Amino acid sequence: MEGRSCLRLCVSGGGRQGLASNSAVHELLECPVCLSIMHPPIHQCPNGHTICVVCKSKVQNSCPICRQELGNIRCLALEKVAESIELPCKYRYLGCQDIFPYHTRIRHEENCKYRGYNCPYAGTECYVTGDIPFLVAHLKADHNVDMHEGSTFNHRYVKPNPHEIEIATWMLTIFNCFGYQFCLHFEAFHLGMAPVYMAFLRFMGDENEASKFSYSLEVGGNGRKLKWQGVPRSIRDGHKTVRDSLDGLIITRNIALFFSGGDRQELKLKVAGRIWREQS
Repeated sequence: MEGRSCLRLCVSGGGRQGLASNSAVHELLECPVCLSIMHPPIHQCPNGHTICVVCKSKVQNSCPICRQELGNIRCLALEKVAESIELPCKYRYLGCQDIFPYHTRIRHEENCKYRGYNCPYAGTECYVTGDIPFLVAHLKADHNVDMHEGSTFNHRYVKPNPHEIEIATWMLTIFNCFGYQFCLHFEAFHLGMAPVYMAFLRFMGDENEASKFSYSLEVGGNGRKLKWQGVPRSIRDGHKTVRDSLDGLIITRNIALFFSGGDRQELKLKVAGRIWREQS
C-alpha cells in the first residue's frame, strides 16, 4: 500500500504466525514509564511527550520527561498509528508466535493458551503465576504440598472436632501420572444451611488436555459407599469456581461422620481415587 511501507496495516481480525512489525514504530509507541506498547487513549504533554493512560494516573499528571502538566491532551495521530499496526502477543516469551492487529491483540491475550497459570494452592490466597513446571516447583518449595506418584490413591482426612469446623480447606495433594499433574482438593463449606465436605480433582494444564482424562472418588464405611466419577477441571478454573459449581464428590457432614465410625465425634474419612486416560 503506497505511502505506508513502514507499517503493516490491519487486514484481518485473527492472528498471523511469524510476522513482526516495524521496530521503529514500536519504539515510537513505547511508554516512557512502563515501557509497554501504548494503545488508545494515548496522552501527551504540551511539548509532545506521550504517555499511556495507566501511567498518566501514576505520575500525578506531570510529564515524566519535561515535568509539564499533562492535562487531557490526546495524541490522536499516534493513536491512529497504534490502531493500524500489528503487534506480537505479550506471551511470545512463553511460546505464542502469533501477531495480531492492535484491536484484537488484547482480546487474544485474555485467552491465549500460552498465558501463565495461577497457582492452584487453595489454603491461602496466592498470586503466583507461571507455566506448569514453574508452578510444580513453587508448590513444593513454597507451599510444601504432598507429592505422590501414580494414578490410584487412598487419602485420609482427619479432624478431631468436625462440629467446630464450618469452613476449612485441607492441604493440597498433587499426583504425578501420565506425564501430567493433578490436584486433589478437599474442603468443608455450607451448601445452603447444610454443612458438607467436597472432594474434587483439577488438572494442571489447559481444558483440552484435561478433557482427555477421567477420575473417580469413593468414600465408605459400615458396608456403605458413595462414588463420584467425572472429568478433572483445568486449573484455569479457580478452586472456588469448581467448588461452587458442585463438580465433585459431595458428602454431608452426617454421612461423613457415619463413615468415620466410632461415636461420630471425629472425622476420619478415607477418600480412594483413580485417574485414567480416556481412549481417543
